[in-house]
Amino acid sequence: MSELRLDAEALYGELLRGVQSLLGGEGRLVGITSGGAWLAQRLHKDLNLPGEAGVISSSMHRDDFAQRGLSASSAQTELPFDVDGTHVVLLDDVLYTGRTIRAVLNELFDYGRPAGVRLAVLVDRGGRELPVQADFAAARVALPATQSLELARDAQGRFSFKVN
Repeated sequence: MSELRLDAEALYGELLRGVQSLLGGEGRLVGITSGGAWLAQRLHKDLNLPGEAGVISSSMHRDDFAQRGLSASSAQTELPFDVDGTHVVLLDDVLYTGRTIRAVLNELFDYGRPAGVRLAVLVDRGGRELPVQADFAAARVALPATQSLELARDAQGRFSFKVN
């Protein structure tokens, strides 16, 4: 079996173009901790958007919360804008089962009722367990359930992937 190689920086460029079209001149970026939050922060800067990007955590609404508990390193939700009536572009690094997205939508609605929510991801790896799909995916890859794909960020803010 050949080793999967993904150029995270090249995929980021694709994501930048896709998110720009999803925003359509309005909307706010919200990144899912931690990889999605990294993407949202960098996209926000590169797109020269006003204010700050939001960060959202799935930890309080996960369906496996009883087993996992609250991670000490989990970033908490920070939405520096009023969610009510806002068009939100939700960002994640890797879309897999859809369970994180379900949890994040529950968290988002705890803060208000957005006008709409679009989902953009760096990589869609398939394997959905819930009816969730991205409005934009920079890449689609097939990985066995035994493998994981994790976004990493270096000190200069450049992205790479770890395949385990």
